[in-house]
Amino acid sequence: MKILGLDTSNYTTSSALFDTSDGTVKQVKKLLPVKKGELGLRQSDAVFHHTKQLPEIVKKLLEDFEETPAAVGVSVKPRGIDGSYMPCFLCGEGLADSLGAVNGISVYKTSHQVGHILAALYSADRLDLVKERFIAFHVSGGTTDCLLVEPDDENIIGITELGTSLDLKAGQAVDRVGLMLGLDFPCGQRLEELAVKSGRSYKIKPTMKGGSCCLSGVENRCGKMLGDGENPEDIAMYCLCCICAAIEGMTRYALDMHGKLPVVFAGGVMSDKIIRDRLESEFDSYFAAPEFSCDNAAGTAVFAALKGNFI
Repeated sequence: MKILGLDTSNYTTSSALFDTSDGTVKQVKKLLPVKKGELGLRQSDAVFHHTKQLPEIVKKLLEDFEETPAAVGVSVKPRGIDGSYMPCFLCGEGLADSLGAVNGISVYKTSHQVGHILAALYSADRLDLVKERFIAFHVSGGTTDCLLVEPDDENIIGITELGTSLDLKAGQAVDRVGLMLGLDFPCGQRLEELAVKSGRSYKIKPTMKGGSCCLSGVENRCGKMLGDGENPEDIAMYCLCCICAAIEGMTRYALDMHGKLPVVFAGGVMSDKIIRDRLESEFDSYFAAPEFSCDNAAGTAVFAALKGNFI
């Protein structure tokens, strides 16, 4: 059976097809267009671009597939908490509901955050962890969250926040520093490419309040470094080292609270190899491959497969 997944975040229009017979996932996705020098999109613009791009990417995804998908999984809100809402997710939800009604198939709705975590578990070949407790990080443009994840009959996984960024999110720091250095939004990949050219390594003491971190100082410090004439490569490395130090601090706090548990890192920022290499050396951790770490629909397809007992 093939399970369709949809995700319409504020960064990317995403579709995926999960084949339950062999466990493979085919993805087609497209970044939302952002004008040079701007930090993301207004929700009205995101909705407009999703409306244009979603039919295009779904058509491409299904071009060699003649059967009707057995079910649809879709993200309908950023996080699985009351009041969590962004208009851009209505685009994917509307298409999923239409496909379900026309084809008489079930539609399984989840959050963007659950989708990220399940995509990371799928990519790391650790979907078995949905039946256990583990620590998960969702680190992206809108979140820097440390989460306790536990089995949940209704939602597949239940999530309790253990820590977050109290000001700037990690992805925002990456993009703001990237734009400061003349890079195009989203800046993650280019900032990493700059950083690997740096010969420096920074030992950072993160600003922590319990299990939460503060990252606004990263942007300010990088701005001062730039004003002082420091190399862009070193500024990029400093930014990534600050983010990594904060995540290390949050991880240690969570493990001190809940004991030795697996740690799963999800979200676009976690596709950065500099951060990944450092965290892998410190913790019993699992990472998604880059195509399953950045915004994607693979996790919503996996959610539908699990929720509908297709796997």
